[in-house]
Amino acid sequence: MTAQIQPILEAHPDLTERSSADNPAVNCPQGKVLEVLTYLKEEQGFDFLCDLTAIDHLDVEPRFEVVYNLFSTQRHEYIRVVTPCSGVTDPICASVVSLWGTADWHEREAFDLFGIQFDGHPDLRRILMWDSYPYHPLRKDFPLAGIEVDFPSEELMEQTGARVKAAPMAGGPFHASQSGSILDREPRGADESWNEHNEKTESPESTTDIPGDLEEGQ
Repeated sequence: MTAQIQPILEAHPDLTERSSADNPAVNCPQGKVLEVLTYLKEEQGFDFLCDLTAIDHLDVEPRFEVVYNLFSTQRHEYIRVVTPCSGVTDPICASVVSLWGTADWHEREAFDLFGIQFDGHPDLRRILMWDSYPYHPLRKDFPLAGIEVDFPSEELMEQTGARVKAAPMAGGPFHASQSGSILDREPRGADESWNEHNEKTESPESTTDIPGDLEEGQ
């Protein structure tokens, strides 16, 4: 246990330390998240919400977790708080807009891309995709290349005769050279024989190996 979070765990026994590769982190029950975040802001000086995001564990319950990355502008310290959402297909989490006004757009983004409902949010709307878009693109069961859907405007569909198409993963997976200047390290596809104009053809020669000229040390 790090010395930084020991008093926090003592003040809130419901919290547990969470494994982290960088900053101190704790797990917080959903029913306590507003109480704990208020305590961290008002009594521990974590006054800045750096980021709010989510994790989709897919085949594990609870499937979704919301992550709060907090910073103390006085002590220059970070802490991460993670709370599970209630619900699986329709996850719900308490809104923290009352604590940090900037959580407004963070929560809208998590709602848009993960489908998490933030209870108490003053204006929970999509922020990137259009309102009628039927999917949540950062869920792990959403295809990496996307899903073909109708344009949000019927007039636009009539004028263009097109739809929103899934993007081909042309040449993927992508790899960057491990040596050389940054200008020479632009990611390149393992298979550059196909793109949005030339469809990929499956063959025994198809490969996802790293291109030879991108191998480390070459």
